[in-house]
Amino acid sequence: MRPWDAVAGWGRPLGLLFLPLLLSAGAASLSAAIPAPSRDVVPQRVTVNLDDAPEQRWLPALQRFDLDTLKKDVKDAVKEQIPRWVYIVIKEIINDLDGLLLEPYANEIRGICDALNISFVDGILFNLVYESSVFCTSMVAQDANGHIYHVRNLDYEPGEGLRNFTVDVQFTKNGQIAYTGTTFVGYVGIWTGQSPHKFTISGNQRDKGLWWENAVAALVKRHLPISWVFRNTLEEAQSFHDAVQRLSETPLITNVYCIIGGVSDREGLVISRNRVGPVDIWPLNPETEWFLVQTNCDHWIPCPPRDHRRTPAIKAMNETGQANINLDKLYEILTTCPILNQKTVYTTVMSAADPDKYATRIRNPTEICE
Repeated sequence: MRPWDAVAGWGRPLGLLFLPLLLSAGAASLSAAIPAPSRDVVPQRVTVNLDDAPEQRWLPALQRFDLDTLKKDVKDAVKEQIPRWVYIVIKEIINDLDGLLLEPYANEIRGICDALNISFVDGILFNLVYESSVFCTSMVAQDANGHIYHVRNLDYEPGEGLRNFTVDVQFTKNGQIAYTGTTFVGYVGIWTGQSPHKFTISGNQRDKGLWWENAVAALVKRHLPISWVFRNTLEEAQSFHDAVQRLSETPLITNVYCIIGGVSDREGLVISRNRVGPVDIWPLNPETEWFLVQTNCDHWIPCPPRDHRRTPAIKAMNETGQANINLDKLYEILTTCPILNQKTVYTTVMSAADPDKYATRIRNPTEICE
């Protein structure tokens, strides 16, 4: 059984702002040919009902986990990643900005904080500390028949706590699936997602410059966390082209690569973003570039020596060939070291034209990659 077979039916109807800038100071296999390591697992599927009050939306998901462990992980993440002096300063800033934080996300976080019995400040910080540290490999490809596929590895260090709380989320509205995403319990943003029969998106960090130098500008101009912009786009954009426009124009708190796949011929591209707009837009071209591989370096320049993922991914895609590409092959490529590495938290495969195939595996790279 392939991962997406385990989530059949997902596509069918079913009933601040700048903190990260300061913080820079045993699953089944996809096919018989691709045995999954024994500790790779299917994440829990949870539902977030957008018709509920924001404070209530995540409570059913929280109830499926050990709240004491989750509380400890949230507090540890904040403590380990935020210097004490920064925490003291930011605590006052968050309290002053409370009314300015984008809804419904602030109230969703408030509901999570109440359930975990943690402070609103800790909840906000937990939701922002990962904005500046998402190291990933994303690929979008078009096969010989015009089908668009989109896959990604999300890498983060340390990743063990995130693996424990990785979930696939069905966001429902009026009894139907509005969009699907992969995230972490307690974290309301989305870095990987799909709007069924419309588009797919993933985000990779684009590390440029000293983020803290832009902190004041980000605050004054009310730029948004990337994962919140992604979720807004999944909820509101009506098409691939609408998503591209929104992800090109919305001001952000830091730089990012936005990888977007659609449902029709040539609907795939990578937007290399700074805080205010695109630096480069790299489109899919089935005649000359039938696939795009994006890691954490600009595609038009060589990657630094510490990034060993892009060249092996390109080599594997070329060896596979456009006529043979599918989600099985793409998953196999993402399971090849060093594309898969010790920092890989999860792998997701998706195709907006066939939304039932959206599937995630929580990875255990120690059993594959030394």
